[in-house]
Amino acid sequence: MWNICGAEVAPGEKKRFELEPVRGYKLPATAINGCRPGKTVLLTAGVHGDEYPGIAASIRVAGELKPEEISGKILFVHCVNISGFYKKSRCVPEDGGNLNANFPGKPGGSVSERIADLFVKSIFPQTDFVLDLHSGSISEPLEPCLFFPGTGEASRASLEAAKAVNVQYLISSSARTGLYSYAASVGIPGILIERGHSGECREEWVAGDVGDIYRVLNYLGITKAEKEIKMCRRQVCTETIYLEADLDGLWYNAVTAGQRLKSGDILGRIENFYGEVLREYRAEKDGVVFYHTSGLPIKKGDALVAYGTAFEN
Repeated sequence: MWNICGAEVAPGEKKRFELEPVRGYKLPATAINGCRPGKTVLLTAGVHGDEYPGIAASIRVAGELKPEEISGKILFVHCVNISGFYKKSRCVPEDGGNLNANFPGKPGGSVSERIADLFVKSIFPQTDFVLDLHSGSISEPLEPCLFFPGTGEASRASLEAAKAVNVQYLISSSARTGLYSYAASVGIPGILIERGHSGECREEWVAGDVGDIYRVLNYLGITKAEKEIKMCRRQVCTETIYLEADLDGLWYNAVTAGQRLKSGDILGRIENFYGEVLREYRAEKDGVVFYHTSGLPIKKGDALVAYGTAFEN
């Protein structure tokens, strides 16, 4: 019997239920306990409430899979930031917390801290691998990419799983406070897939995430591949520049997701309300744009452009 926060799932059973990190705050989940032994995978979406394709993909795959097709166990948490989802908000509206910067959380803390604490205390100890689905937010056009932990004991296993995914850019990350990255810091391999952007939920993005979920499950031995799928050429990014605004103003972006850069290329500029240029930003090195901010308003410390500058095949 598999016990998840009080929900019991027998071998050969699929169960829909809700996780409740805070009284009345219910996260929709599906657990599938396979008919054969194997790894336990945690699949999450909606950590940021305004990122939609992964949510739809997790629902689709959970609906399609049958326990008799599975070796091991899969826990789908279809929308981690459920209040943010309904408010179309990146953060948790109750406290403004960014869940991907909030782990390990705190018992008895704010809503976002309690959500993180639930995963750390009750779910991670039962997990062998984490697959976290994201996309660019409402004002963040994005090239499909993937993050994996670049250091620690979980790094190698995470990278090998990442190579099963059909995105070109695999980005080595040093983050430790996100859902998948905190799990990696305590030895649980995992990856974060980014696909889609701008508050949309296009079928091509959902289908892309669905395909990658199956590829990862196949790689881990949870499911079996039905057919060979042509894969894109993959590159591991070992250095990424995350450009942030150093003043408030109006951001005029000059790049597109996926664009190749030369050192010195213009990335964008910040102006004031009188049309005066306050700051111009240029590429420090040759690289590829992973994502950028497209909206006009910008505050000091906000993300402007992220671009990779060093790659391995």
